[in-house]
Amino acid sequence: MAFVNLKKKEVQVKIVYYGPGRGGKTTNLEYIYNKFNDRIKTEMIAIKTQGDRTLFFDFLPFEMGKIKGYDVKIQLYTVPGQVKYNATRRLVLRGVDGVVFVADSMKVRRKSNMLSVKNLQDNLATYKKSIFKIPLVFQYNKRDLAGDGIPLLSYETMEKDLNSRLKVPSFEASALQGDNVVKTLKKIITLTMAALEKEFK
Repeated sequence: MAFVNLKKKEVQVKIVYYGPGRGGKTTNLEYIYNKFNDRIKTEMIAIKTQGDRTLFFDFLPFEMGKIKGYDVKIQLYTVPGQVKYNATRRLVLRGVDGVVFVADSMKVRRKSNMLSVKNLQDNLATYKKSIFKIPLVFQYNKRDLAGDGIPLLSYETMEKDLNSRLKVPSFEASALQGDNVVKTLKKIITLTMAALEKEFK
């Protein structure tokens, strides 16, 4: 449930970028941070764990209107991708309102993607949240690597592996080049806002 700041008349919405290590979560946030610098009122903060890091910043979204007369502030987070930082990942998910799952399109990462979705499901369950009910968008990242001759999973294979039961929106993307990064963000914000509107009724 989003955090409501009565004093500031503000609803704080938490969106977490989740996925396997080195899949492109950080690259997504860095692209958004650089592109929308004028809308971002805070520094991007990085919490370093050995060999991995968690990023977050507040983001004042596109003209999205208000919820019940309250302004909306989006907080974007990444989780560390490596399995050994699962406690940190679980902590970052506390109070989450929406999730972008950044999957790695490289063929060698197929198993890592599937394990990471299962891990997301388990970690959400610790907060009594269902992966089937939370606003969720898949981003199939690194599509640009096809040009370098790196074997990639087809969109259809990734849909079958990760999204056949969830049936949530998904985008092919390149976080490095910015392809569909903003589209992914807009979609998760729209879904999350719709879910919160329902909750607040």
